[in-house]
Amino acid sequence: MFTLEYTHVIRGTTFTSRSLKEVAVLKDHLFCIDEQGMIAKVLRPEDAHLVDADIPITTLPEGQFLLPGFVDLHVHAPQWAQSGTALDLPLYDWLNTYTFPLEAKFSDVDFAEKVYTHLVDTLLANGTTTVLYFASIHKEASYKLAEICAKRGQRGLVGKVVMDDAQENPDFYRDATTADALQDTEEFIIAVKELAKSVKQGVYPVVTPRFIPSCTDEALQGLGELAKKYDTHVQSHCSESDWAHGFVKDRFKKNDASALHDFGLLRDKSVMAHSNFLEDADADLFAETGTAIAHCPISNAYFANSVLPVAHLHEKNVEIGLGTDVSGGFSPSLYDNIRQAVMASRMLEDGVNPDLAPHVRGRQDSRITVNEAFYLATAGGGESLSLPIGRLEEGYCFDAQVIDTTSLPIFDATESLEDIFQKILYLTRPEHIQQVFVQGECVHKK
Repeated sequence: MFTLEYTHVIRGTTFTSRSLKEVAVLKDHLFCIDEQGMIAKVLRPEDAHLVDADIPITTLPEGQFLLPGFVDLHVHAPQWAQSGTALDLPLYDWLNTYTFPLEAKFSDVDFAEKVYTHLVDTLLANGTTTVLYFASIHKEASYKLAEICAKRGQRGLVGKVVMDDAQENPDFYRDATTADALQDTEEFIIAVKELAKSVKQGVYPVVTPRFIPSCTDEALQGLGELAKKYDTHVQSHCSESDWAHGFVKDRFKKNDASALHDFGLLRDKSVMAHSNFLEDADADLFAETGTAIAHCPISNAYFANSVLPVAHLHEKNVEIGLGTDVSGGFSPSLYDNIRQAVMASRMLEDGVNPDLAPHVRGRQDSRITVNEAFYLATAGGGESLSLPIGRLEEGYCFDAQVIDTTSLPIFDATESLEDIFQKILYLTRPEHIQQVFVQGECVHKK
């Protein structure tokens, strides 16, 4: 018997990223989970006798498989109430006509609780165990989201959004003053850090300037100082669209990445959404500072005016994970975004204009495989957040989803496990996700 402390064991065939392009297939392995919900040991089936006889073992039935829980790096929590709405509009018009009026309603904490509870439950049901959330400008409602994550068992990283520029934000939805924005952010950070002391899976405060166009220089500088003072995560949007990218260049005569860095907002715990228009120097700055990208392939199809060159950025050693960008992305499922990430990369490589010759139509060496997209949704997300999540291996949190393939007749027990894995990624819907675990606790069961 091995002597590491563990409280229960889950046995089943598992898929987890070994590297960017390689998925490990662990057939009938045993995951020994300790009291803190960490994976203390992974045993091969021939070593099952090493498990203490007094420790309960849960064995997955035939046709069920373990995957790591997904890590969603970009969700606008208030926008869940408008998902699927007006996605044909340009970004600026969509924000001002639909999004900002909706987010203003989250001054009502009861309304916020209703929307946020449904969102957290929906994301868990889709296999998403960790989420990096934009909330709204309202301190109380933002804290309520952190409380809901704590109560429902999801690992939530939550940001009270800052929008203080009176020239660029509507009067009905902005921080009253820069001083108020910074004070509310600091109080929010302190409150969430206190809440986290009682939460097994962790909740985290996040410094969150919405994006440069919505913030004054003073707010951006102050937020960078708060991130350093409290060693928090940071999130914002960076170079999402032609409009946003151009706005920053006009204002600062430099790209978003350099401007954000000047304000102390690019650091090892920073995640910047979209970042489609990064130049090579910007990518080098991301790699140097440890700043990650939240790749939102569905949302990008509607608002980004481009496709993120994932393969190129990986060559530049930039960390990348996946985000749904609810509600710029209509789907709360990272399975859908895995599929879209693969499709978008192929369109980037092959090109989409049939009037051009094939050799000039696309960008060479841009496609990614489904294995790589799976990495983005799991291990890539964990690395982007600097947390031990996204892999099912020793020393990582036991965040997992149990996928039941028995209701789909196209799954054949005689086919290779590698083929079954690809079918799971392309075909899984919430009804096939039997259970979801966060930090060793079952937080969703079909």
